[in-house]
Amino acid sequence: MKKVYYNGSIITLGKNENVEAVLIENGKIIEVGNEAQIFKLIGGEEVEKVDLNGKCLMPAFIDSHSHITALAQTLGIAHLEKCSNFEDIIETMKKFKMENNKNDKEWLIGFGYDHNLLEEKMHPTKEILDQISKENPIMITHQSGHMGVVNTKALEILGITENTKSPEGGTIGREKGTQMPNGYLEENAFINATKNTMNVTNEQMMNQIKMAEKIYASFGITTVQDGITKEKEFELLKYMAEKQMLNLDIVSYVDIKNSKEIVEQNKNFVKNYHHHYKIGGYKLFLDGSPQGKTAWMSEPYEGETEYRGYPIYTDEQVEKYVKTALDEKMQLITHCNGDAAAEQLIEAYEKQDIENYYRPVMIHAQLVRHDQLKRMKKIHMIPSFFVAHVYYWGDIHIKNFGERAQDISPIKSAIEENLVYTMHQDTPVIMANMFETIWCAVTRRTQKGIELGEKQKITVLDAIKGVTINVAYQYFEENEKGSIEKGKNADFIIIDKNPLEIDMDDIKNIKIIYTIKNGQIIYENKENENARTNRSN
Repeated sequence: MKKVYYNGSIITLGKNENVEAVLIENGKIIEVGNEAQIFKLIGGEEVEKVDLNGKCLMPAFIDSHSHITALAQTLGIAHLEKCSNFEDIIETMKKFKMENNKNDKEWLIGFGYDHNLLEEKMHPTKEILDQISKENPIMITHQSGHMGVVNTKALEILGITENTKSPEGGTIGREKGTQMPNGYLEENAFINATKNTMNVTNEQMMNQIKMAEKIYASFGITTVQDGITKEKEFELLKYMAEKQMLNLDIVSYVDIKNSKEIVEQNKNFVKNYHHHYKIGGYKLFLDGSPQGKTAWMSEPYEGETEYRGYPIYTDEQVEKYVKTALDEKMQLITHCNGDAAAEQLIEAYEKQDIENYYRPVMIHAQLVRHDQLKRMKKIHMIPSFFVAHVYYWGDIHIKNFGERAQDISPIKSAIEENLVYTMHQDTPVIMANMFETIWCAVTRRTQKGIELGEKQKITVLDAIKGVTINVAYQYFEENEKGSIEKGKNADFIIIDKNPLEIDMDDIKNIKIIYTIKNGQIIYENKENENARTNRSN
């Protein structure tokens, strides 16, 4: 049956913004126009009428970078985001063990602490975690996902001793004046150590992926990313797709270093959705976290004479990965926070003698420089900005980068260079709250209320494009998604206020009433009874 949406404000992001009604059928938009025109077109046909009651209809959000399987994993572990000190971490982890009936041999996993926000202003050590349990192996992950801490039992199980060398692109923390590990692990040292710590059954993980889908949908998102997919994650998502268990479109980016065979062995998933799931390309990491001071910079951090963070790979290795992606005609999305990492990636592409770069994406692009943005335009590179950093860690960036912090996430500069740009939350680092991200991009206010980078503020409309139509382009889906235009997917959200018509500070409080995927409601805000739409035949 056809369905018509009318009697509200409609943001199309298409060529025609003077739209009063939208007609859909079989999950596709078949007409947009003024209300009288659409109802005349319907004639006496049976149609479902959705009266917006003055609410706002706009394109559903598209997630340009996050980790749906990582979010799913966090749903079964302890949450440390609200911990203010070491004692809070200890008590939270003890409570988690008790409430989940963990025996003394099971791993205890926590996620979301931030040393910058703890009263101690430092990472915990193995001795702190030993106060939780000396029998259980314990691992807690920093909110950035780039570092963490394990206890003595975990070090023993992982085989990390005073004789274990730090891996390339990573650091094993040591007790002062010795080589004894203190429990802190950074970048590759942390990533390598955590591969086999999540003892979750496939059935439980699939249930948690379904829960994660619901979280994304509650924020108005209908297309999500799995930002680094390895064998286990792929097999789960592939199985769920084949069993038609997925409601959202999920795009995987395969770990180019360790899991390249996934692409080679599953060509039918490459660039093509199979029951809502596809492989979009490859993923590469070049550096770490700016708030964790592992992002690779061309100039030292504030207060340091030499320390600039560090790279994960050599220039030659990066060039090899870039060439591999280009030879296979695959999109490559690359984590770059510091300007030195950005330079390494840009140079690797500039050395290639080709015409089609397959829309490479610089993930985060936190400290990319203006001169680098100009060069990115020439190689069709898309910066995907984690602009909510301005609010969540802006005060820390001022401390770490001084004046350079004013240009954290330089979206306005990217717009001035006519670059296609997108914005993301890197979930589970923070929740996938798109309206909060839009608010961050237009106000650029830190938690302490400091305006960080006034020159980089953008308009509300440009911010909306960064989480809708521009992301559709990033995914090579600009003909199917991202705007309300004839022929595109009926992926919408209905919201209580029009973001283009309200005060900027109210944007972050906009409520999602419905999330609609291919014409079907996949999320309804049951708490917002006063904002309902009327539906009739």
